[in-house]
Amino acid sequence: MKEEFLHYLWKYSLYDQDRLFDKEKNKIIVLNPGEYNRDSGPDFFNARISVDGTVWAGNVEIHTKSSHFDNHGHQNDPAFNNVILHVVAENDRQVFNANGEELLTAEISFDSCYYDRYTFLVNNPYIIACQDDIKKLDDIFVRHWLNSLVIERFQSKSESILKIFSETGNDWEETFYRVLSRYFGFRVNTEPFEMLAAALPFRIIRKHSDDIFQIEALLFGTAGLLETGLFKEALNDEYYCHLLKEFTILSSKYSLQPLHGWLWKFSRLRPSNFPTLRLSQLAAMLSVAGGLFSKVLEATDINRIKELFEVSASSYWDDHFVFGKKSRKMAKHTGSLAADILLINAVIPVIFVYGQSRDNQDISERAIGLLEEVAPEENVITSEWKSAGIDAESAFYSQALIQLRNEYCKKRKCLDCRIGNKIISLGKKLKEREELLLEP
Repeated sequence: MKEEFLHYLWKYSLYDQDRLFDKEKNKIIVLNPGEYNRDSGPDFFNARISVDGTVWAGNVEIHTKSSHFDNHGHQNDPAFNNVILHVVAENDRQVFNANGEELLTAEISFDSCYYDRYTFLVNNPYIIACQDDIKKLDDIFVRHWLNSLVIERFQSKSESILKIFSETGNDWEETFYRVLSRYFGFRVNTEPFEMLAAALPFRIIRKHSDDIFQIEALLFGTAGLLETGLFKEALNDEYYCHLLKEFTILSSKYSLQPLHGWLWKFSRLRPSNFPTLRLSQLAAMLSVAGGLFSKVLEATDINRIKELFEVSASSYWDDHFVFGKKSRKMAKHTGSLAADILLINAVIPVIFVYGQSRDNQDISERAIGLLEEVAPEENVITSEWKSAGIDAESAFYSQALIQLRNEYCKKRKCLDCRIGNKIISLGKKLKEREELLLEP
């Protein structure tokens, strides 16, 4: 048995409260279980209990066996001197705190159905362990938890965005450029796009916002995709030669150090996702006077924002996928799906963090609202949830389901998940949806 399960029983009072006794068989009445502590120190702070008419206030420590108190070295740690109750599944030894005082230790009793359902979930072979039981829960209860998970997902992204913000000298345009570039790699080329954004600061691109050709030269050149020999047919290609000539001048002016061209992946990619096309499309997005992020903040609705990211590669790429090799003519547009991916993963999270950093809740709430206006992602994870009976009506819910699956289901943190928590707490009572009560 894991301690986390005993923590769960204690936190939600799912143990037999009439069978909690001290060694003299005095009943222990729990007035307040305390505040759950996930950091170092006792498991629950500021608890209150009553024993034989005396009220005690302090901390509670929980172990599967009482001897684990000594095994963990707590008997030498003054931080555990204020433990008023040691709750265990098995009291196999007397234990004492650093002051030499014996701890009040009590064995916890509970209905085995809770543990049976808990072990069923954590040992379930499916990633979504509760896929059969979740259908029995009330929709409002599930949706309320998903609403919380969206905020949690935004907050988990905030740390990395704020780190970039600090690295860029508190420049939001530069921060946005780096985050956007990362997701422009669409997983396969994420790393080289990140390296490119670090090697080619946005402040340089901004100086050439009125000349998309120069922006392309900066991007292709710094990316290392103008390396001689990288594309066999490129040496006789007029556009390639002009880009190379322009980059030679600009790289000297700004002391730019190109990446190695071999970092970029082309194999197993659809030609429409080749980094050559993506870089030209990125150049089109960045050729905006005043800065792209400023335009995002000025946009009044989701359609105006999407227009900024639904762009076409320059005309050269209408009949090329790589330098020097002609292909069937067709415009290379980012499209609505690609724009949505950028909105979900880069644009909206940065708007959210921007609002948080300025203590402007209106901006942060606007970011969350925008997510509800974007179509839901269609991937393996959302398909798994659909099979479990949970549909995502918008990106707001698909993001919540991704957070739930990756941070709770996959890690088997069912006790920390409100859905898993609810299913376990109902035990044998989990039958049909209409029989269940909502969690207060």
